[in-house]
Amino acid sequence: MTIGIIGYGFSATLFLIFSVLLLTSWRGRIEGTYLLIASTTSACWALTAIAFQVQESALTANTYQLFEIAKNIAWFAFLLRLLSILKSAAGGDDGLLRYAPVTIFSVSALLLGVELSAQFFPGVRNWGGTASFQLVGHLGFAIAGLVLIEQLYRSTRPDMRWAVKYLYFGMGILFVYDLFLYADALMFKQVDSALWQARGFTSSLVAPFVAIAATRNPSWSVRVFVSRQVVFHATTMLVAGSYLVLMAAVGYYIRYYGGTWGKATQIAFVFTGVCFLAVVLFSGSLRAKLKVFVNKHFFSYKYDWRDEWLRVVQTLAEGPGGGQILPRVVQAISDSAESRGGYLWTLGEDGRYHCTSRWQVDDISLDLQAESELIAYFQRSDWIIDIDELNKYPERYDNLALDHRVTDIQDAWLIVPIKHHEALIGFALLIRSHSLPSINWEDRDLIKAAAKQAGGYLALLQASEALNRANQFEAFNRLSAFVVHDLKNLIAQLELVVKNAERHKNNPEFMDDAVRTIGNAVNKMGRLLAQLRQGRFESTETKQFYIEESVAQAVNELFAYQPKPQLKVKDNYLEIVADKDRFTAIMIHMIKNAQEATDKDGEVKITV
Repeated sequence: MTIGIIGYGFSATLFLIFSVLLLTSWRGRIEGTYLLIASTTSACWALTAIAFQVQESALTANTYQLFEIAKNIAWFAFLLRLLSILKSAAGGDDGLLRYAPVTIFSVSALLLGVELSAQFFPGVRNWGGTASFQLVGHLGFAIAGLVLIEQLYRSTRPDMRWAVKYLYFGMGILFVYDLFLYADALMFKQVDSALWQARGFTSSLVAPFVAIAATRNPSWSVRVFVSRQVVFHATTMLVAGSYLVLMAAVGYYIRYYGGTWGKATQIAFVFTGVCFLAVVLFSGSLRAKLKVFVNKHFFSYKYDWRDEWLRVVQTLAEGPGGGQILPRVVQAISDSAESRGGYLWTLGEDGRYHCTSRWQVDDISLDLQAESELIAYFQRSDWIIDIDELNKYPERYDNLALDHRVTDIQDAWLIVPIKHHEALIGFALLIRSHSLPSINWEDRDLIKAAAKQAGGYLALLQASEALNRANQFEAFNRLSAFVVHDLKNLIAQLELVVKNAERHKNNPEFMDDAVRTIGNAVNKMGRLLAQLRQGRFESTETKQFYIEESVAQAVNELFAYQPKPQLKVKDNYLEIVADKDRFTAIMIHMIKNAQEATDKDGEVKITV
């Protein structure tokens, strides 16, 4: 296997992959059709070059020549289509360019005729001037291609050149190398074998450049997805590999000319270079700058929005809930701006904005009034404040005057509003980034998206805290009701003892009953205080008992009140499982309410 077969094989593989991507995403646009034909023809041309190297014959040679002409025609058709679109959009006169398609296709037809004649009549190749005519024709193709690229570049608006510049690079590689190859062949009357074999590798560079341009032009009907991580790591490996090759070359030079110290110096130099490379690869700031370079020059959008959205959601969702989500809100927004840290202010119940959380920065104590200029600005605008831009162009921010306590924060950079349903529930202040000296529209969109998602989480946290407070208040109300009922019952029992003490204080049975009543009241008060300390008033002891016993106890405790309660038991031994003291207290409360609602000459009857 020769180097030429490897090079053309690599080129065929890349063009075939690109053709498959174009075919699977084709949406019927004519530009996509031209590009698909050009890519497929280029793949077939590379395959015929491999076939010619594997078995040299008149058939393989002529087939290769035919596909080379077809490849040039296909790329010319695509470029002319783009040029006509640009000229039509600009409304300019085509001038002499209107004759370019006719001229190019006439020369192509003539070359095709010569090649077809040579295939069926091999003697044609021996005619004088035929070979030179073919070389001149291919050289003319290369020159025409470069002229087309120059016209395309001139016709493209400066603000749109980023979308097609890689197409120009790729086509420039193709035609410049052809110009060099066929100019050399015309000079020496034959194609240089080494140049022709290297042509496979140079042509393989065209496919990636055109693919990048296609991703930036949806009208070309290609939706190619290349992982940013793959491109980033591939670029890192390419840079690292180039660096190591350079170090090896310099090391070889040192060893060759270093005399007796050459080998030792080479080892020390290469080892130092490898150590330096390792330090660079693990440098966060350099990796961030390389990622910015890759995103800026190889993708139509700076960010992979799917990955960024998943990152924001994962950052906000991981870890414990409650107040622990506040640092993650700062982290999610800071990571979106590649910031080193930041602070979070949230709206408090007092109407002020309090610094409630931070991430990777020192703690501060700074509250802002709702009437401050910053809060008023965010209430009428969603625009992210770039403090550097505000200092240079205050008119862009309605001449906003920030509190000096905010601007005095070390490395203060961006202030991001956090809203939910148009209500400002907080804002974040981000610390300056090492890798992003400034932000553009796409950076702002990403930061806004992260802030909106964070706003939803903050609103959910505030709603949860409000619900928790409401539940606690409701529990306190229930607790208060039970406490009042129990206190009323205890007061009634003790009041009855005091009322009867004057008449029966010399009666030993009364004294025994009074002591039991007071002891019962003390026990109830003890249980009540214990439950108050626990913050709840719930049943703590359940057991099985007879209902009539509990009701009878309640009747006995209230028997001294008018009208006297009357108990009638129809069914004995009715069992229930509950807190007996609580059940008895409820019965006492019901009977006491009935007595208070009935005249003294009335009746209160309880039936079990």
